[in-house]
Amino acid sequence: MSKLDYYEILGISKNAGDREIKKAYKRLAIKFHPDRNPGNKYAEAKFKEIKEAYEVLSNTKKRNMYDQYGHSAFEQGINNGGGFSSTTVEGDFGEIFGDVFGDIFGNNRRKRTKRGSDLQYNIELSLEEAVKGTTKKINIPTLETCNICNGSGSKPGTTYVSCKTCHGHGQIQMQQGFFTIQQTCPNCHGDGKIIQYPCNTCNGHGRVETLKTLSIKIPEGVDDGDRIRLSGKGEAGKNGVQNGDLYIQIKIKKHNIFARENNDLYCEVPINFAMAALGGEIEVPTLNGKVGLKIPSETQSGKLLRIRGKGVKSIRNGKQGDLLCRIIVETPVNLNEKQRQLLKKLELSFGGPKGNQNSPRSKSFFDGVKKFFDNLTR
Repeated sequence: MSKLDYYEILGISKNAGDREIKKAYKRLAIKFHPDRNPGNKYAEAKFKEIKEAYEVLSNTKKRNMYDQYGHSAFEQGINNGGGFSSTTVEGDFGEIFGDVFGDIFGNNRRKRTKRGSDLQYNIELSLEEAVKGTTKKINIPTLETCNICNGSGSKPGTTYVSCKTCHGHGQIQMQQGFFTIQQTCPNCHGDGKIIQYPCNTCNGHGRVETLKTLSIKIPEGVDDGDRIRLSGKGEAGKNGVQNGDLYIQIKIKKHNIFARENNDLYCEVPINFAMAALGGEIEVPTLNGKVGLKIPSETQSGKLLRIRGKGVKSIRNGKQGDLLCRIIVETPVNLNEKQRQLLKKLELSFGGPKGNQNSPRSKSFFDGVKKFFDNLTR
């Protein structure tokens, strides 16, 4: 099976420069690296193709031979005088190899000096605070930049010295077979320099532990599980680099009356069976005071009645939710004798205990029960 053209594999033209070749290789190697595509045989084969193409095109001698003879230049017995074979890996491939793995695993020297760590603070709010918005003061244990050395970690008036292990490069090279692997220097941890005289306040760390007090504005409409991001309010970064972020995790306390679902509020409203049968109007609570609720006649227990616009204002699109009142028809208790007599008269007017003209659900239920037992006896 004929091999693909090396230039086509990397997606570059035949007059591409070294920088363009290196850039194309890094992009493709990261995309098809086996660690990013576990179990993917196609990606594994593609990665080998990309690596082979780069080994040739990144080497001036190999590239010239390839341009002149094609793939046959590297077949056994045709590398006459070239002083190399297709399995040789030159030192600059080791360098790009280290660069690619740095991009994948975050060890690239350019990425060593990163911003401070993000922090999370869990805050508990009442439903009213979440719906209407509020301001809270919180205390956060964190790391702040040392104000004596300004985050350098070095005693004022002193300077860093170059690391003797890596000679200021921040990385060391290790030979493993054909490969030259770059690793972070274990002595300076990738900084390339060493603190000779540590700051007495932060002991050379550049940061000090402190309890930071912040005033947090909670916008109206936040819900349980929402997170608020405060940029730059996390831990200070090392050597004075950018601070991390602070995330406020919202937890809503259980409310005595209302339950929230998205932007709607739910509450249970008990009524006596006289009002359920005849209808009427009652006052129900909202988060902004009382409002009137009309009860239709013949209302059954569990019916939901909606009051529009009395829910929560959405934090995302500004739309106002509704209040849904679940009607609970309550059986009267502690009856006096007069009330008992009245209920008996009402029962007789229904046709007695077995009357079902005024109770359609009861009739349907008992008809179903009768049919069930009839089927059992057949």
